[in-house]
Parts: sequence; structure tokens; C-alpha cells
Amino acid sequence: MTTAAAPPRVPEAIHRRRWAILCTLVLALLVVVLDNSILNVAMKTIATPAPVGLGATQSDLEWSINSYTLVFAGLLFTSGLLGDRFGRKLALLAGMVVFGIASLLSSMAGSPGELIGFRALMGVGAALAMPATLAIIMNVFERAEQPKAIGIWAGAVGLAIAIGPITGGVLIEHFWWGSVFLINVPIVIVAVIAMVVLVPESKDPAPGKLDPVGVLLSIVGLVALIYGIIKGGELADFTAPAAWVPTLVGVVALVAFAWFERRTAFPALDVTWFRNKVFSASVVVVGVIFFALMGVSFFGVFYTQSVRGYSALQAGLLMLPLAVAQLMFAPRARLVVDRFGVAATAAGGMLLVAIGFGGYTVLTATTPIWVLVVLGLVMGAGMAHVMPPVTVAIMGSLPREKAGAGSAVNNTFRQVGGSLGVAVLGAVLSTVYRDGMSDTLTQLPENLRDKAGESLEATLAIAERIPGGQALIAPANDAFIHAMHVVAALSVGISLIGALVAWLLLPRRAAAPGAPAGPSAGQPDTTRETAPAEA
Repeated sequence: MTTAAAPPRVPEAIHRRRWAILCTLVLALLVVVLDNSILNVAMKTIATPAPVGLGATQSDLEWSINSYTLVFAGLLFTSGLLGDRFGRKLALLAGMVVFGIASLLSSMAGSPGELIGFRALMGVGAALAMPATLAIIMNVFERAEQPKAIGIWAGAVGLAIAIGPITGGVLIEHFWWGSVFLINVPIVIVAVIAMVVLVPESKDPAPGKLDPVGVLLSIVGLVALIYGIIKGGELADFTAPAAWVPTLVGVVALVAFAWFERRTAFPALDVTWFRNKVFSASVVVVGVIFFALMGVSFFGVFYTQSVRGYSALQAGLLMLPLAVAQLMFAPRARLVVDRFGVAATAAGGMLLVAIGFGGYTVLTATTPIWVLVVLGLVMGAGMAHVMPPVTVAIMGSLPREKAGAGSAVNNTFRQVGGSLGVAVLGAVLSTVYRDGMSDTLTQLPENLRDKAGESLEATLAIAERIPGGQALIAPANDAFIHAMHVVAALSVGISLIGALVAWLLLPRRAAAPGAPAGPSAGQPDTTRETAPAEA
């Protein structure tokens, strides 16, 4: 008996231009990811006193990153719901416009406080745009092509990681620090024009009633949780009331959110999704890998620029191997999944990431730089074999009409994991560094000791200002490298936990191409054509 092939779910006019649509979505993704990777390279310059920089402190630098992360992660879930309800193209366009305006304002910031505020506004735009990109992919590609499309989507992150630091390095060497934000504006303009012309609108055909209580609880819970985590990392003390009180508020709000969603007739989030082992394991793996990666990425720029003495552009070039490996392997990860299965592919990728972190535990101030290049290639290849298959697993296990919410959950776990990584591993780095410098700092005047012990950058800044300060540089470098080794070793353990979760809980084999991935099979197509008719 022959079974007839399932009819296509995507209208032919949209299907013909699906790759052009994907390129447009990748452009939106690029500008969002590009921004943070550029900022990492520019942090040293922004910390320089005016007129070269803003004279930002270590805390200012952290909050210029964390204000964006806090707002982005806090609004991701809500933005995904709004896209499903009111239109994903509308959410994408609104997000890009807000992001572009906030980038322009950030480039003109006159103080660290202004920069932090404008960065928060950029987080609003990114939160609107990011879930929509993946949700639209799920609605313009047939299921058989979705793994390839998602692989390209994930590979774009690698491209942004590559061009971000290099672009940032070029801009910092030839222009003022604000140019790293101004560069976003022309990219946003091009992306918005392409979206208006190419991207179709899609939404949930039956979204049900609004759930204002659930939405409010999710925002309060995520913002409070991430704020507490960030504050604990900033203080290097998670027992301080300023850290544990908001963290507790966030946990209580999220527990209340889950309790309420189970009992309301029209939940913002169907919590029964988490009963699906594949869905739950996938989001955990996403959170784990970004926990480890973001914590290490934060100190990487200081190792290359402050310890090794490379320029901003050279530091950007040293990130190129990691990015190139992601760009090369991510679109092809589906072939590995077809041969070995999701569990083996993702677990193997996590093991490669763990090996990369292991390499960081033996770096010194004189290690040949080619070692860093090799570590970047290994970690990039690992990331490329983790993110595409787990993203496909997350999105494929949900109804297609809930693609925005699913994408938002995926990105929320990524951001929460990344925030935890920066906060927890950053706190460990700071504590170990301060302990390693404790004896050396006793040689300084008492009014300078606390400031000098904040970070490697703070120590080097004071060393330049005081007589005989050069004697601080070697001990500072040694203390920082030791702290880096401790954090890298913790990241190895975290990555191994992620590998274990992937191996035990993700499916051994991939679903056959075109097979239904969830309860949405047979649902009516929700993609609505709004672009000009094709000839």
C-alpha cells in the first residue's frame, strides 16, 4: 500500500522565495548578535577616561552588557507571545526599528549611565525581533528543509561572532568608541526594507484570550531573577540581600507563574510542554552551554588585550577561528544527526566544547598564540553540533502555530544561562583574582587597595598612575591567569554535565524528513501572504 505524500503547508509564492526570506532573517539576527560581540572588543576603550572613552568602571562595563541582557531576557517570552498573537512580521519590524533608534542613541551617549539606559532600550528591540526570526523560519519552510534552515540560522551566529570583533577592532582603531553602535543603523535600514518587501506575515490562527496575569508574572519573575543573579556576580557575594532578595522574588514569581498557567483556561505558556523529555532536555542543554560560554567569553577579551597586549583588532581576529568553525559546521550538522542521531551529535558537540575549555586551563602569558586559534576551532565546531540539533528538537516538538512562544522559550533559556554564566563565573573570577592579589595590594596606599583589587583592568590602571606601579603588572597577570584557569575548569565540568544530559535524554535518532513533530500535524497553514504578488 502506497501512502500519498503530505501536501505542502507553505503557499507556493512564499516557498519560491524562502531562501531570500531566510537571508533577510539572518540579517536581523546578525545585527543583534553583532552588537554584543562588537561591544566586547570596545569595553577596554569605553573604560578609558574621556575624551577617548567614557571612563566606565568595571561595574559600568558589566551593566552596559547586563542592562541589555536583563531587558532582553525579561521580555523574550512576552515578545514571542505578542508575535504569535498580533503577527511575527509586525514584531520583527517593530523590534528592528527600536533596535536601530537605540543604537543611534547609544553611539551618542555622554556618560556610562546614558549608555546603560540606551543599551536597555536596545534590549527591548532585540527581544521583539529575536523570537520572530526563528518562528518565521518554521512557517516559511517545509519540515524536511527546516533542519537545514535552522543550521544556517545558527551558523549566522558564528558569522556575527567573526565579523563583530573584527569590525569593532577596525572601528575602534580608526573612529571613536560610539562607532561600534552607529554601525548598526545602516544594517537595520537595509534589513527593514528587505523585511517589508519579502517577509510574509504569520500568526496563531486561534490564540485564545489574553493572559495578562501570566504575562506579568513571567516578566516580573525573569527580570527579578536575572537582576539578582547579575547583582550577586557584581558583588561577588550571592548572600548579600541586594542579590538574594530579588533572586528569591524572581523564583517565587516564576513558581506562581507555573502554578497559574496550569490552572487558567487560556495560558500564556502551556507548561505541559515541559513533560516532553526532548523539549525539556533541549532547553536545558541550551542553557548549560551558554552558561559556560558566556562566562568564559567575558574574560577572553581581557586575556588577549590586557595580558597578551594585542590590539582590539588583533583580539577580534583571534576570535575568527571559533566563528568560522561555527559558520562552516552548523549548516551541515543535520548530516551528522542523520548518521548518528540527535543525542550523539549534541553530546559530542558538548564534549568538544569541554575540550576547548580544558585548553584554557593551561594557557599562560607566553603560550604560543596558535594554541588559542586551535582552541577556537575546537569550541566552534562543538557549538555548531549542539545548537542546530537542539533548536530543531525544541521547535519540532511544539505546534507550528506556537512557533513564536517556542522560539522565545529557547532564547529565554539561552539568555538566563548566559546571565548566570557571566554572573557566577564572573564572581568566581573576581574572587579568585582578589585573593591572588591580596598580598601584593598591601603594598599600596590603603585608599587604593579596594579599587585596585576589583579587576585586572583596575590594577593596571592604578599601576600606570603611581610611582613604581610597574611592579604590580606581573603579579596581576599571574593572578588573572590563575583565576581564568579556575573558571575554565568549572566550565569543563558544566559542559560535561550538558553532554550527559544530551546523551541520556535527547532522542537517539532524528525524525524522518517531513514527519510530523508534534500535535500541530494537520493544522491549517497560518502563513498569510502580504508581500507584493510575484510575476
